[in-house]
Amino acid sequence: MPFPTVDEVSRHCLSDDEPESVHIEVHLPGRLDPVRLRAAFRQALLTHPRVLAREVPGRGHRRSFAWELTGRPDGDPVRFVGPGPDALTQARARALTECPPLTLVPPMRLEVVQGEESGTVLLLTLHHTALDAPSGLRVLATTAEQYGGTAALPVPGRVRPEHSDPAPSGTGATGRTVRARPVRVAPDSRPGPVRARAVGNGMVQADLPVPRRVARNGGLPPWTVNDQLLVATSLMVGRWNVSQGRPAGPVRLTMPVDDRPRGTDMPMGNGTRLVEVAMTSEDPRDTELLLGERPDPEAVARLLRTTARRTRALKSANGAPMGAGANLLTAPLLPVGVRGVLTRGARRAAASWTSTALVTNIGRVPYALDFGDAGRATAVWFSAPARMPRGLSVAAASTGGRLQVTLRWSRALLGDTAGAELAGLFAESLSTTSLTQAGDDTPRPDTTPVGTRSTQDNHKRPS
Repeated sequence: MPFPTVDEVSRHCLSDDEPESVHIEVHLPGRLDPVRLRAAFRQALLTHPRVLAREVPGRGHRRSFAWELTGRPDGDPVRFVGPGPDALTQARARALTECPPLTLVPPMRLEVVQGEESGTVLLLTLHHTALDAPSGLRVLATTAEQYGGTAALPVPGRVRPEHSDPAPSGTGATGRTVRARPVRVAPDSRPGPVRARAVGNGMVQADLPVPRRVARNGGLPPWTVNDQLLVATSLMVGRWNVSQGRPAGPVRLTMPVDDRPRGTDMPMGNGTRLVEVAMTSEDPRDTELLLGERPDPEAVARLLRTTARRTRALKSANGAPMGAGANLLTAPLLPVGVRGVLTRGARRAAASWTSTALVTNIGRVPYALDFGDAGRATAVWFSAPARMPRGLSVAAASTGGRLQVTLRWSRALLGDTAGAELAGLFAESLSTTSLTQAGDDTPRPDTTPVGTRSTQDNHKRPS
């Protein structure tokens, strides 16, 4: 099976310094039986045979990379980690530094960290060239169904508006922000040679309140939680850069859009398309109001409304997963070795035009993740790669009325201390968007406490 465009671009740009791994972390209140879990995970893999794939070996003169579906795993991808004070920390570090090989089936591993008496963490690591976070989460959901012995509730399909207003340009009618180079996340204060020698990714996880929902008024809400995450990321980057002595500039965020169903028939692999959202208000005077010590609530509301219009248009539009340029680079007209050189060269040439950060939001986790006597998931974190030149990703999921957010960064850009400061700025910025009112001409935020709806109600509502 030939590599799709997204898989081939990822394959061409692999680097040992910054592994292309996706990590998913599921917290359970109880303990799991090793024999039952291994059997359940194996059955989940057989239920989704597309994940039982490995790269077909070949030389650089071949016309395409290809996946080989084996129908069975090469070995046991489940590992139980002994209890210890640093067991989870070390498992997380492995998820960011040790990418599962593409030559073994499946290109994922599942580490299980259990406490002395109670509590379990499932840590699934995927190679992003083969699979994405929604695919991994679907495998874990099937594992839970097999382990718990009960069928899950039906998962609703993805809901997208059929029609949308055109996305406004970044600066009114001129569109200059769209054509301007996006601002980069400012590197921390470490000496340049120290940053240049740094390898791998750092990560901070935060458990936050779900931003207050804005009530509907017979149609779409003024903005969504996803829009608030985008605005919070933009404010975080702007405030961080100002604190590092950098001038403010246009922020552009890459946002994955995923329209796949979430049932057992969900297509596995990399099923998202990437779009870029210009995070600038239509009034350029808002920049100073947004990046002050206390962002102006009215300016924040204007940016939220503008962002909501842009994201609705982008989600409802059709397009190639990575744009027409990537399709051209991966067309099987030249050998893969030559295409790899061209792809890496194009990536370097476009480095200064690369978006500021990646923001990926699964939304409300659509699965119960009920492991029977081990309990249901109390939290779900995941993270996406954060390779340079972008160097920063923000990933969010919602479970039990809480928002689990992961900031992941390239250590060639930020150290661990700077990453923690950035996470604090994100939490402050998200709080700013939560307190913003919709305005006199739009409904007020829904004050119903999050988490009061039942799990069954949450399953009925689209993320």
